[in-house]
Amino acid sequence: MVFTTNYNLQQENTFGIKVMANFFARFSSVDELKECLDTSPNHTILILGGGSNMLFTTDFKGTVLRNEISGITCILETEDHCFLKVGAGVVWHDFVMHCIDQNLGGIENLSLIPGNVGASPMQNIGAYGVEIKDVFHELEAYHIPTGEVHTFDNQSCQFGYRESVFKRALKNQYIILNVTFKLSKNPSINTSYGAINDELHAMGVVNPTIKDVSNAVIRIRQSKLPNPAEIGNAGSFFKNPVVANTHVDKLKERHPNMPVYPIDENSSKIPAGWLIEQDGWKGKRFDNYGVHAKQALVLVNYGGASGTDILNLSEQIIQSIEKNFGIKLEREVNIV
Repeated sequence: MVFTTNYNLQQENTFGIKVMANFFARFSSVDELKECLDTSPNHTILILGGGSNMLFTTDFKGTVLRNEISGITCILETEDHCFLKVGAGVVWHDFVMHCIDQNLGGIENLSLIPGNVGASPMQNIGAYGVEIKDVFHELEAYHIPTGEVHTFDNQSCQFGYRESVFKRALKNQYIILNVTFKLSKNPSINTSYGAINDELHAMGVVNPTIKDVSNAVIRIRQSKLPNPAEIGNAGSFFKNPVVANTHVDKLKERHPNMPVYPIDENSSKIPAGWLIEQDGWKGKRFDNYGVHAKQALVLVNYGGASGTDILNLSEQIIQSIEKNFGIKLEREVNIV
């Protein structure tokens, strides 16, 4: 395996942050991954997929390996479902489009989410009323300490809101190789998220297909979210906080129009973007970085900003929201 030394990671992260890695290599199979790990000049390893959910704040003093394992294969077909095994290096949106072309339903609401398939279960990505756990069957992952390949089912992944066991107890212990999804051959349309219905109506669609839902989601996302190829960003920077209903009731007294989404009898979810916008951060710009003008959840690099600039801005927002709303936001983006 040939490693590139002093590699510029600017094109490998959607924030477009210019940082250097001591060593860099790509792998497209388990054998190549093993070779990379066995021959790496530095044993501090970082696995990159699409680089869409991380913020580099400093040069990486180790080896960065980019996962480029490809392939989409139907490994099992029943009367109602097709099980697709997908390489971790496949671009997520390309996979969504493949499913739509095959009329396989379940992930059309997750159209245009940046990143690769391997990150989808790690983050339990979700949007517009759908999460990965809803269509997840199993994954295979390389256990770094032993070199063994282990299989994880839905339960063993311990999915939570933008969480999984790979971000908690098993963090930095596994490298996801492939993910198998259970897709429907008789798709049911999920338009429970209000904006989708509004967009479908604007499109003149009365009886939507999964392609129509995907198009509606793409239109919504493009209207709100900056293209990382044009403005550096990592999509939603913060998680939507889950808040005790007793605190929600107090906030409602001051903000009767605050959007609230009940979770259970004791807690509800409040949109982080709403909190940030109400607190006056939406559209704020500080030289070459800031908060996006159309979506307060998105922090942006207009060009030349450092990861520390973005991180410090996120900390200011966290402190401001906690002071004014009594809610401590959590970052969804991984800090490196």
